[in-house]
Amino acid sequence: MNTLLSEKPEYASIRLPEGVDEQALLLRSLMNVREPNDINPEFLRLQDEELSFQREGKGIVKADDFGGSPADPRLCLWQGDITRLEVDCIVNAANSQMLGCFIPLHGCIDNAIHSAAGIQVRLECYAQMQKFGREAHTAEVISARGYNLPARRILHVTGPIVTNADGPTDRQRKELQACYANCLVEAENEKLESIAFCCISTGVFRFPNAEAATIAVDTVRAYFQQHLQSGIRKVVFNVFKDEDLHIYRRLLGYGL
Repeated sequence: MNTLLSEKPEYASIRLPEGVDEQALLLRSLMNVREPNDINPEFLRLQDEELSFQREGKGIVKADDFGGSPADPRLCLWQGDITRLEVDCIVNAANSQMLGCFIPLHGCIDNAIHSAAGIQVRLECYAQMQKFGREAHTAEVISARGYNLPARRILHVTGPIVTNADGPTDRQRKELQACYANCLVEAENEKLESIAFCCISTGVFRFPNAEAATIAVDTVRAYFQQHLQSGIRKVVFNVFKDEDLHIYRRLLGYGL
């Protein structure tokens, strides 16, 4: 904590709170706003100890224990915090910078994933984006290690942003479809056997939930139909809101 507080003069007036929970929130806030600069290994060691403690406290959920849906045994549904999932990779709904959310304690999935994985994710993504020399295109996938997550890898992808009051355009529907398809291709290329999708673009990017879920499920089903020898054996549709849970239950044949 003191390492992060010492990085900027404006942090000099911040005092460490006494409570453990308050200290954890301050640590997360400082991690959220930290630029992707090098940091000493001792901080990373202490950060990893803390994040490992938090991970064990939340509890790890093994995707291998999930049963398949009535529609397809390879497709399953889970409601909860995606940072708890033990899978080969999780999908992060990122922004075009691919560096995570810089708003302290923001409730988006991008913030949650970076906060639970550690600042190494931002550093790794920054190194990749520097090679690109530009921001990521919509539906472009950046793969990074999971670090302190139960998941081995994180696939960062930027979904379409719906600004039209009439809803998504045909192009945006195709872009969302490409988000799911490109993540599956990347997982296949990395020989990853299980992948957990979040609800891409349905938050602040304003893609309608029901339509986004239909595109997600249809795209995954089409992928398996086109790739009969796919090495992907499990796809988890991870939802957080009850609204999305009900939508996916219907799409995957669980009933109402």
